[in-house]
Amino acid sequence: MRQSDDLQFDAIPTATGWIARAAFARASAQLNVQPLLKRAGLTLQQIKAPDARIGARNQIRFLEVVACELSDELLGFRLAQNFDLRELGLLYYVQASSETLGDALRRVARYCTIHNEGVNITYRQSKDISMICNYVGVARTADRHQMEFFFATLVRLCRQLTGRQVWPSQIKLVHRRAEVPLEFRTFFGCDIVFGSDIDEVAYPKAYGRLSVVDADPYLNSLLVKYCDEALSSRRLKSTAWRLTVENAIAPLLPHGQARIAEISQRLGVSPRTLERRLACEGMTFSRVLDELRFDLARRYLQERDMPISEVAWLLGYRESSAFNHAFKRWTGKTPKQVHSESSIMSLPLASSG
Repeated sequence: MRQSDDLQFDAIPTATGWIARAAFARASAQLNVQPLLKRAGLTLQQIKAPDARIGARNQIRFLEVVACELSDELLGFRLAQNFDLRELGLLYYVQASSETLGDALRRVARYCTIHNEGVNITYRQSKDISMICNYVGVARTADRHQMEFFFATLVRLCRQLTGRQVWPSQIKLVHRRAEVPLEFRTFFGCDIVFGSDIDEVAYPKAYGRLSVVDADPYLNSLLVKYCDEALSSRRLKSTAWRLTVENAIAPLLPHGQARIAEISQRLGVSPRTLERRLACEGMTFSRVLDELRFDLARRYLQERDMPISEVAWLLGYRESSAFNHAFKRWTGKTPKQVHSESSIMSLPLASSG
């Protein structure tokens, strides 16, 4: 293999695959899961090998496929409810041995990529403590279940580490749902905003000073050393520009601001440079925008209670007729024809022109 091939392989974000294996176990009780693995680009050998890392994109895809087959719109959230948090391994114990909850959350932010290279978490403290997630080398728009798993797990961790029923002050999620599920309101106990421009869990600032019940400064010092070594060996070398552009476009679509001038400014490059870098990946800005709209359209049309006019607005179309024309170009069908179909996600893209 050439050196350039090695670098390309190293740049693919990988994950420990724990969430995918939990979804596999859940689905195996009811379904023949091997065809679902194939649809997600995974093999049974990868799932059965507990130490095998898998592609972060493949994990997101597998969760979506399983959720669809089980008709479980809250799969990721529910998977996060019942597992033993100690199964997170080193990441759990470096938090559990920290002195305060604030220290533990800083450890989460610093070491999260050991578990999943496709997710970067930022810890911020001002009026509140905020944990902000950004996807790296992975399209955020493809995911619901993994992110909801992350946030539910994070809230469980905060409660277990402190031995208190601590409640977030607010949760924001980039993906959309027609309404906030009752299970979310009961578990999180705070305002939840879907369709935000950021993935964020916020806690009152005072929570950062809460003591961790199993704090052990000597053990923590040792575990931090191990985590730093693991982190240095798993540094992601680069990311695809297409995915970077997609993640920048998505929150701007409803506001009609998803133009190359705006996106390139946000990414710190000129429009010409952005087009050149996309061209190296065989893409153009207009094609990235078109295919992203198609992917989002399929996802939004799964929401039975979301009007087609709202879907059109979320995709940045001022008129529903423009969305209808684009969707028919993509699929040969109108949005109304497929709104109630169960196979929306399998619709192929007929044209990206």
